[in-house]
Parts: sequence; C-alpha cells; structure tokens
Amino acid sequence: MSTPKESLRQLLANLHAERVASWEPAVLQVNIDQRQTLIDNYEPSKHVQVGQKLDNFSLEEVDGKTLVLDELLAKGPVALVFFRFAGCPACNIALPYYKRQLAPALQELGATLVGVSPQVPERLVEIKRRHDLNFLVATDRDNALGRRFGILYTYDEASQKASLAKGGGIGETTGTGTWELPQPTVVLIDRDRVVRFVEVSPDWLVRSEADAIVEQVRALSAVAA
Repeated sequence: MSTPKESLRQLLANLHAERVASWEPAVLQVNIDQRQTLIDNYEPSKHVQVGQKLDNFSLEEVDGKTLVLDELLAKGPVALVFFRFAGCPACNIALPYYKRQLAPALQELGATLVGVSPQVPERLVEIKRRHDLNFLVATDRDNALGRRFGILYTYDEASQKASLAKGGGIGETTGTGTWELPQPTVVLIDRDRVVRFVEVSPDWLVRSEADAIVEQVRALSAVAA
C-alpha cells in the first residue's frame, strides 16, 4: 500500500487543533479573529499579478550573499516563498515541509527556491540552521519587495495588545520596528522576469501545497523546452 502524500494543509490544521486543546480561549480567539479579518479583507486585485513583468531586485541571503533576481534567473525560474519570521510556529512547519516536498523537485527542474521574510538576517538565519534548509533563505529588508507585491498586513489592535503582553511587539522580534508582516505567498518568476504563478494565503494556517508549485514550474519548463 502506498503512503499518502504529505499535506501541508493537514500539518497546519493539526497545529490549530493543538492550540484549540491547549490555549486559553480568549488568546485563541485573538488569533482566529485576526486570520478571519485578513480573509474577509483579501482582495486579489491588489497584489502582484500573473503576467506582470518585474523590475530587477535584490535580497539579502542569511549567509551573507546578495541575491540578485537577474542572476538567479540566469539559471532558470525562481520561486519565492514569503513567510513571516523565524519564530513563527506555522513557518516552522511549512519550511521543513518545503524542504522535503518542494526543494528537491524544483532542483530537478532547474528552478531556484528562495524563502523570504522581512526579519533581519542575523535573526532569520535561525530557521535555516534549525531545519538545515536545503534552499536559499533571504531577508526582504524593510518589507520593500512585499510592499511592491502588495502582500503585507498589519497586526490588528487585539493582536498588537496580545503581542505586547508577551513582552514586545513583532517589530522587535523581526528587527523591522513595525507591525507589518507578509501574508504567506508564492510567486513564480520566469527567465524574462514575468510572473507566472501567484498564490497569496491571507490565513497563515493555509499555505500553498508543494504539488501545486511543482506543477506550475513543470509547465513552465515544458514551454521553455
């Protein structure tokens, strides 16, 4: 009997179930309400679109290298996976999942995978080391690219109060000094700097499955061939 394909949706649903069983109801409700607000306010027309041609840009890889889009595209398509920050529990489920289920397939197809967060490199490097990630992890300094892509959100008032009650704002954790974070997002860019696939997840406990991304890269590779 074959083993069922690993599902990121199920892994994140398990995380939520654990919280339902263990968190104080009021604390849990703040989390649920913030995610629901983001779902309710989500407008696909406001973020980067398929078919859009991008200007060149650079990101800071956590190991010190500057990643320039045009240089990455010289090797093949680039898949950007935006995530929140190194201490985010959902990100610590999603990124290892992408290590197992996505990175090897993209490597075979000649595509480059880059995990992207606004967190400063000296703090962001923690998640790469913790999971021995086999793909690039980079800082989007000051959320510059996330803002251009239209994928940022700001903590609502209840979430800000909850964060401060734990000892500090999210801006202190990320090193950005703001309440802004990217919504989990996948952007696939072809060698002409044209966006070929976009998936934004306003609910950070629902993120792109690896198979969907691989399918898009495979289709892109077939066209290029």
